[in-house]
Amino acid sequence: MRDARHVRALIGAAWCGAMLAGGAAAQRPADSVTLGIAVPASSVDPHVLNAAPNSQLAAHLFSRLVERDARFQLRPGLAREWRQAEPDAWEFRLSPDVLWHDGRPFTAEDAAFSLARAKSVPNSPGGFSGLLRMIARVEVTDPLTLRIVTRRPHAQLPLELSTLAVISRHAGQGASTEDYNNGRAAIGTGPYRLVSHIPNERTELARHEGYFGPRQPWARVTLKALPQEAARSAALRAGMVDLIEQVPAADLAALRHDPRFRVFAIPGLRLMYLQPDIGHAQAPPQVTDGSGRPLAGNPFRDRRVRLALSHAIDRAAIAERVLGGAAEPAGQWLPPGAPSFDPETPAPRHDPALARQLLAEAGYPDGFRLVLLAPQGRYLADLAMAQAVAGMWGGIGVATEVVALPWAGFTDRSMRLEFATRLASWISLTGEASFPLTHVLGSYDPVLRRGSANLGRYSNPALDSLVERAMATEAAPAREALLRQAVRLAAEDVPVIPLIRPLAVWAVRAGLRYEPRMDERTLAMGLQPE
Repeated sequence: MRDARHVRALIGAAWCGAMLAGGAAAQRPADSVTLGIAVPASSVDPHVLNAAPNSQLAAHLFSRLVERDARFQLRPGLAREWRQAEPDAWEFRLSPDVLWHDGRPFTAEDAAFSLARAKSVPNSPGGFSGLLRMIARVEVTDPLTLRIVTRRPHAQLPLELSTLAVISRHAGQGASTEDYNNGRAAIGTGPYRLVSHIPNERTELARHEGYFGPRQPWARVTLKALPQEAARSAALRAGMVDLIEQVPAADLAALRHDPRFRVFAIPGLRLMYLQPDIGHAQAPPQVTDGSGRPLAGNPFRDRRVRLALSHAIDRAAIAERVLGGAAEPAGQWLPPGAPSFDPETPAPRHDPALARQLLAEAGYPDGFRLVLLAPQGRYLADLAMAQAVAGMWGGIGVATEVVALPWAGFTDRSMRLEFATRLASWISLTGEASFPLTHVLGSYDPVLRRGSANLGRYSNPALDSLVERAMATEAAPAREALLRQAVRLAAEDVPVIPLIRPLAVWAVRAGLRYEPRMDERTLAMGLQPE
């Protein structure tokens, strides 16, 4: 009852706000749009945190050497062309006549400065250093030529650089993250410039008239934080926003059939998965026997336990009932058709009998108790997804308590490794498997900048070696074969438990169209008038 009252209050508040702001909404200029964002960026600093909401905001303000289109194909950005000049060196020819928001010209010095800064941003909770780990040195050959020498042959470099925003050296030298948040250092070459940023509320952008790319139709863009699912849908229906992301499953069918709106969707690159604590020899405090007593050891270190938990999950039911059919069961990182997708690695089958058998073989015939840490409001239906998993695990004797936290608290607990298992998510920013295999499943090594998101502290030297061989292989077919082998090895060892891949879904008001993106980013550049 409390949840129902809460949702009704959210809807009422959104409608009330629309009535109060109705005059302003009606008078909104035709060249202005407001986007309803589920999770706002935590910072304007594009290097401080490698997280989707931050990268989404950064894409409006900053450009990259190499860009990705909505289908994740590489295209020129600040670099108009690039080539592997030597086995261990890449050359990037930069676009001429690119201007920063303050009118100064962009040069190779700015790109070199960006690569150096991104490796070590003060107080970063998780930056981009892992993506740059293969770079040995950066050389400025001339004002429009950049040469990047890698530690060994590295065919993935352009893919990795497509994730990194290039910042201004003259504005960024000595600048702190706060200098980006207040706008002093937020000088980019992107299609929009920063007007204001109110954390967890809204970000105001204005069109960059000197942008080197296509002229944007919107003179002003507002990114409005709407973390509550019901409030997002209500805001769209009330005309408070022109677009919403992460369309709630409960509203999807109604919005599809309402002529006032249009829905756009695409199979995404996001994997929802469960990450158990494998690194500690002793059982985490959140794992006990049925009576609440500590266990002798960490059950997650036994592959049979991880496999049992995986087979206990009915992924098809979660995709259909929890996400309204806007998802598909998953057994690996990438969707069919993507590079390094392995056709021999299907989604694990739902088999509770096998799960109970595996638990008994591992020495837990009566199961055990655990706490599942989950975010609330970060991903579509994240809490409902965790609760569904808890019920399925309970069916095989693993009594599961879900502890849900707002995104900031969830991230803090996760980064301190204070969990038994957690509901997590990851997008392969390179569109292929080496990225998650290195950063989520790679053995944690801060010196090698490997395993930055391996919070379960899984370690498999054979997998590390296989991935390293793949990334050093220049021939694409051979590299693809090695990555598929690595995907298969990872699936067999169950370092994480894959759940589903959600569809990326947006809803817009009639008269607009949106180009859906596989990386789930909501970009004003993708929203166009009909």
